[in-house]
Amino acid sequence: MKVLISAYACEPGSGSEPGVGWNQVRQSARFHDVWVITRSNNRGVIEEMVAKEPMPNVRWVYFDLPRWARFWKKGNRGIHAYYYLWQTGAYFKARRLHRKVKFDLAHHVTFVNYWRPTFLALLPIPFIWGPVGGGESAPRSFRRTFSTQGRVYEGLRDIARNLGELDPLVRLAARRTSVALATTAQTEKRLRALGCLKVSILSESGLPAKDLHELAASQPHQDAPFRVLSLGRLLHWKGFELGLLAFARFHALFPDTEYWLIGDGPERKRLELLTRKLRLENKVLFWGQVSRAQVLEKLAACDLLLFPSLHDSGGWVCLEAMAAGRPVVCLDLGGPGLQVTPETGIKVPPNSPEQAVEDLATALVELAQDSIRRARLGGAGRRRVQEAFSWKAKGEFMNQIYLEVFNGHV
Repeated sequence: MKVLISAYACEPGSGSEPGVGWNQVRQSARFHDVWVITRSNNRGVIEEMVAKEPMPNVRWVYFDLPRWARFWKKGNRGIHAYYYLWQTGAYFKARRLHRKVKFDLAHHVTFVNYWRPTFLALLPIPFIWGPVGGGESAPRSFRRTFSTQGRVYEGLRDIARNLGELDPLVRLAARRTSVALATTAQTEKRLRALGCLKVSILSESGLPAKDLHELAASQPHQDAPFRVLSLGRLLHWKGFELGLLAFARFHALFPDTEYWLIGDGPERKRLELLTRKLRLENKVLFWGQVSRAQVLEKLAACDLLLFPSLHDSGGWVCLEAMAAGRPVVCLDLGGPGLQVTPETGIKVPPNSPEQAVEDLATALVELAQDSIRRARLGGAGRRRVQEAFSWKAKGEFMNQIYLEVFNGHV
């Protein structure tokens, strides 16, 4: 088929949204002829990679707004308005391209966000939306544990999402979607409310073969001390405060233990202060931002991953830990709640902060006491990632969606 993909974020060798864009293009191109509309500032890294690893059935269409319209976009400042305008311009480019090529279907890949508009749905061909997320929220009872900045952020995020759902262009896209793919059950519910008739759940996250091979080489950690690892940006909604409090309870029962946190962010000072209050300065290590090689090295030196995020659509680090044979302890929320099963880790219900801390600590105790269970969970995690979250497997699933849509079976 001739497939048109919209991938605002698309970069080889990246994680998060740019990685989603790049890997989805690669997988679609395994089966079909693909045209990709992406930002012009992605061109350098894309052409460098394509020179090394040709993708002969992919045509790259680079588009950005004029310089006068993008001078004010720096980092995340103004990104929402810029993205909206970019989508508008990309639609007119796509419409002209469709007149020449006659695409069989269109697919919006990035941004992975359901309450920002995509105009590819306006083309007179079947349209696939996603996977998209953003329907997840931190449970209300947990917000009292946030800093003032964190509570303000959550309030503004709720307002922005509600306004996005009222956008007539978002609702129009939902009604014209052949199949919407939601990253979580929370986003699925919101997509249906917007007017999507056919919605399936599919995680945005996946691991390429190279990463799977690299992580598979990780051996179980055998030596003392027993180490718990958390990895990610130090943001209020990542739940690392809950992780510290849970580790404090766990450490009181198992003194020969350490908690490693990898990543940096605005919550670091607050977390370091809490560490001092808990008198865990010698047991909790803040590694800051480290290289990919160092992440793998430190993951190999730990026994399990603690990932208490409160609203993560993806949760790539959970997949990496599972691929490395490490059990995952997380809250039963968002992407991690979908990725982790009772066979690969322990999911804790998010009823209240106090209950969550107690249950997270209990999970750490259970796994620290049972090396056989840790090994069993780790082995099952490796198999689950290979079967459901490798990009190869995800590409085959998406191809089935393409064929069903094209043949009118949805």
